[in-house]
Amino acid sequence: MSRSRVKWCVAAIVAGLAATSMASCTRGAEEGVPRWPNLVTRAVPPAPLGSSGLSGPLRAPGGPFLVDTHGRVVFLHGVNAVYKYPPYELYPDPGKPWNFDSRDASVISELGFNVVRLGMTWSGLEPGTAPANDPSICRPGAPGDPGQFNAQVLDAYLGRLKQTVDLLGRYHVYTLLDMHQDVYNEMFDGEGAPSWAVCTDGRPVTEAPGRWSNNYSTAAADAAYHNFWTNRVAGNLQGEFDRVWTAVASYFVDDPWVVGYDPFNEPFSVSLLRRGDDTFDNQLLCFYVGKTMAGQATALRPAIHCPPADPAVGLIPRILQADSRHLVFYEPDIFSSRGGPNFVGSMDLPDLVFNIHDYCSYRSGKTGNPTDLVACAAQEQMTMQARAEDRPELASPFQPGGPPWFMSEFGATSNPELLTLLTAEADQHLVGWSYWMWKFYGDPTGSSDEALVDRHGLLKSTVTALSRPYPQALAGTPISMSFDARADVFRLIYRPNHSLQVPTVIYVPRAIHYPKGYCARVEDGWIASKTGSPYLVVGNAPVGNRVTVTLRAKGC
Repeated sequence: MSRSRVKWCVAAIVAGLAATSMASCTRGAEEGVPRWPNLVTRAVPPAPLGSSGLSGPLRAPGGPFLVDTHGRVVFLHGVNAVYKYPPYELYPDPGKPWNFDSRDASVISELGFNVVRLGMTWSGLEPGTAPANDPSICRPGAPGDPGQFNAQVLDAYLGRLKQTVDLLGRYHVYTLLDMHQDVYNEMFDGEGAPSWAVCTDGRPVTEAPGRWSNNYSTAAADAAYHNFWTNRVAGNLQGEFDRVWTAVASYFVDDPWVVGYDPFNEPFSVSLLRRGDDTFDNQLLCFYVGKTMAGQATALRPAIHCPPADPAVGLIPRILQADSRHLVFYEPDIFSSRGGPNFVGSMDLPDLVFNIHDYCSYRSGKTGNPTDLVACAAQEQMTMQARAEDRPELASPFQPGGPPWFMSEFGATSNPELLTLLTAEADQHLVGWSYWMWKFYGDPTGSSDEALVDRHGLLKSTVTALSRPYPQALAGTPISMSFDARADVFRLIYRPNHSLQVPTVIYVPRAIHYPKGYCARVEDGWIASKTGSPYLVVGNAPVGNRVTVTLRAKGC
């Protein structure tokens, strides 16, 4: 059988995203391949789980895990959905390339994903009218109002974004709002900042040869980033960025399906290339918390001297002041995604999540697929281990065990072997994630093979690594979790919390891994869900200190 036929066979299970519906998918009984039924595209949410289901605001009290309002440990698995061209957002708009509708939300939910990292951009929220290098904005001077903010434009943008948040919520999927950027602005073949916020200090804009990411190191992009991180121009770039974020947080403060905010995607400065030390990470800390907080010496590090024009109160405190109900998923610098050291120190603030990315250096610049699978997997596993070691060192009085952590980007590949290794590694570290990326949206700063759903609306074979069993809500403390995708065997061990009156809820990927059903066994607990349910509900035994859950294909 041809490889193209295999790909079509796997993809056809997402009939709702395909042009036509198919009754079943098989390579033939003689080959021993199970039939994978269609995933049903529905216009209504999945069957509710009642009080046992995951919903409402999540908390980050300190320690490696998020918790829900009942006190259960929460795991998030999901995908990224980011549109990098005008209108710089995804929302229901039939026939348009930025359309995101109930077919997307339904299949995302069917695959067991409970979070979408949804992109937005500063250029969409505050496009302004001034051109790049406007002298009234880019001249040196005390930061002031550049006159580019338009509340009506911002509210219209957020109104469209909320349509997507609400749509995902109807399918019991959280949204992580991501202020996305790559290479700052379209002038550098990137996206993110509006043109009026580009100040290149007279340096000519040139295009670096090769992959788009080479434009990070050009002189004009260096100046634009430097003017933003030091806030040294009259246009008050950081102040406007903070103003926009405050408006976003205020808009979504009461939304139960917003899990939190990602303030700045993959922070970059050329100083990382020149020095590779903590110079930029100190600037990043100043940006996050402000001069007042960053300048306070601690027992672990000396006082940091922030750029003089930085705001006294930084971005994260301003977000938390506008919205104390949701989490802030802050990122270290861009090179931490390839195993580089993290020098962004602890922040004495509540509701923080240490938000990491994980990519390797051994990848095709065009497709994103590994050129050396062994080396790529080893580097990405090393990155996960390094960030796992960083996390407890970020402890603060608000989060004495360090912040929880989350891997909001990884993948960007059509290589199932790599994804199988990485998702298994994430299970070993007991960390949640969101895969890059859901659909192919003509990404100008990405890779051609990054999407889980291809150009024809068909799901790729990498779904077998990504749609996997995991506990969405755990009535206890996890000890270990593993899934053998070839044998379809899942095992979870946890220490029960007998004070909780709600059960553990485990997602089971019936269509992908258990088309003929599954057998569940529980030690020191009991099963409360119906046979064959896509959510295995497990109650803890009245006594005992170790619950073991095992899933196998039917017949075990």
